[in-house]
Amino acid sequence: MPPVTVRPNAQPMPDVAGDAATAARALDWVGMHNIALPLRLRGDDGAVLQVPASVDVLVDLRDPDARGIHMSRLYRQLQDTLVEEPLTPARLRRILQACVESQGALSTSARLTLRFEQLLRRRALISDNSGWKRYPLEIDALLAQGDFTLTLAFSVEYSSTCPASAALSRQLNAERFVEDFAAQSFAAAHPLSTQVVGDWLASERGLAATPHAQRSRAEIRVELLASFDELPVADLIDRAEAALGTPVQTAVKREDEQAFARLNAEHLMFCEDAARRVAAALAADARVQRFDVRVSHFESLHPHDAVAQVSGKGLAAG
Repeated sequence: MPPVTVRPNAQPMPDVAGDAATAARALDWVGMHNIALPLRLRGDDGAVLQVPASVDVLVDLRDPDARGIHMSRLYRQLQDTLVEEPLTPARLRRILQACVESQGALSTSARLTLRFEQLLRRRALISDNSGWKRYPLEIDALLAQGDFTLTLAFSVEYSSTCPASAALSRQLNAERFVEDFAAQSFAAAHPLSTQVVGDWLASERGLAATPHAQRSRAEIRVELLASFDELPVADLIDRAEAALGTPVQTAVKREDEQAFARLNAEHLMFCEDAARRVAAALAADARVQRFDVRVSHFESLHPHDAVAQVSGKGLAAG
């Protein structure tokens, strides 16, 4: 690209931003959405990673007569400071304060929203395998009249096996057992023993029905206590997946698939059960002020989804 030639004796360029506003009114938020930026994050192994992100930056406009804010100052502030060091609550607060100060007397509050994906390496349940899972994240940081609020939103995917369907399947399996072992010809050829019953259960006849299960998703939003040094992204994801018990897997072999089937049998759940499990884990977390949870079971029985929502306070709320 050729260099830009500056005309000698050029007149000052016009700046209409300083003109008085028409229909004068203060504005809640003014700024930019979807700025492309790289972020530096500390991974679950302590290593610093760089990930692409979409960033929103906003400030309030308190002067009703001011036509606009200094938008380019906000853009440069993010370009110069957001990508220098790994994200922490303290760093986000400093950036917000710098955004407010960049506007002079025009603004008293600032807001940052960062959207990106966190990659976490997940080990298989039994075998010596592992794979990467991606978790969509959104961080909302707000500085309003000196008060700092930090909210983290993320989602996890898991398998949900219907308890009602499991009960109905067990009934059919039991009926099949009675049917086969009550038959005189079968009973005569197979005298009842542990071995005979075990062989029958392992055969195709031993499975008259299977419960329906589906991939499901928990969408979680937590307002965090801001007085800690790191963003507890990986730990909160781990807590949510542990509460559900059946997070979707990455690399698997047959022994892992069998272990996953066992977990599904041990964690039968309606969407109501899943929402309560996640809520209980978040309510017991000392870093959480409040939380909102929405779970969606993408039904295999129905053409619609089963959903449940719950909100509450964490231990940080007192």
